[in-house]
Amino acid sequence: MFAGVLAAGAATGSLPTSDRGPEPGATRTAASAARPDEVAAAAAEAAAEGKSPMEAAERAVSRSGDRWDAVYSEGEYEEFEESLDGEYTGVGLSARRGRDGRIQVAEVAPGSPAAAAGIRAGDRLRSVDGERTDGRPVTEVVSVLRGDATDAAAGSTVRLGLERGTRAWTRTLLRARIATDSVSVRRLSAGVTAIKIAAFTKGTGDTVRTAVRRAPAAAGIILDLRGNSGGLVTEAVTAASAFLDGGLVATYDIDGEQRALHAEAAGDTTRPLVALVDGGTMSAAELLTGALQDRGRAVVVGSRTFGKGSVQMPSRLPDGSVAELTVGHYRTPAGRSVDGRGITPDLEADRNALRRAESVLAGLGQ
Repeated sequence: MFAGVLAAGAATGSLPTSDRGPEPGATRTAASAARPDEVAAAAAEAAAEGKSPMEAAERAVSRSGDRWDAVYSEGEYEEFEESLDGEYTGVGLSARRGRDGRIQVAEVAPGSPAAAAGIRAGDRLRSVDGERTDGRPVTEVVSVLRGDATDAAAGSTVRLGLERGTRAWTRTLLRARIATDSVSVRRLSAGVTAIKIAAFTKGTGDTVRTAVRRAPAAAGIILDLRGNSGGLVTEAVTAASAFLDGGLVATYDIDGEQRALHAEAAGDTTRPLVALVDGGTMSAAELLTGALQDRGRAVVVGSRTFGKGSVQMPSRLPDGSVAELTVGHYRTPAGRSVDGRGITPDLEADRNALRRAESVLAGLGQ
């Protein structure tokens, strides 16, 4: 849900005002330097003329050709920030673009309106409130699901067009206030601890570190990042600190100056670790995966990740709306760019990926 929002909150907070540069080591172009200023200027000019700054910014953003560039209303952005605090208004499903390009249900929150309606991960989401989803950005579809544009409250309705195999149907759901439990921990056979991270919301990193400390001594860990569309990079770095003894997690660039994100010292560097990923693993989750893979700390199992490693700069417009523009990219400790490429797992596994991860742990000495 958070792939296009606050992906670069690592260094400057949730609403940084500094510009951000291109890929580390690259020369910053005039276009990349000017684009944030151009959008801000368009919004300011519209405000001075009594027109909508948000609409002016949207027109400027549409010319960028970058799929992650976006403009959010004040209400939409507040909803995203609430999500990162661990609570949001919605129906309890996350969406992603499938390999066929169509929007699919990535995950359904237990006890949510979507779960009560029998919606399952893998169902195709054909329409929302009568508007087809094909060709629309995932972030836009999620925003409509949650009613961000209309500041829809809990109890408001949303009509979903769904498809599963040859069956197509429509369901009307009531939105609800949903608390997101971003980390879940369970014990598997042979003492293995599975830590599932659904998203990097506030506090996720410390929760992961606590789970690692409480895991049985010397027992293996499966870090399940499947379907994790990202969130706060600071939390991903803290999660990395659970498994690394300091050192580099990622690099990025601000105003032509390369900067680095480092793990804290004294993480558990000895117990066997497998990171489980898939096509829904995005953004901050890819950053964490890349760090563990490059530094030889984990065996990565699953399928190629999504490939969202871009850096956004969010900035307020005169009417309170927020423009987010891509102005750079993260790199893994080995210097790999994730954006548009994703991370290739060490071992491919689609079906029964969790079982494959357990087998790998056994081979690592679990």
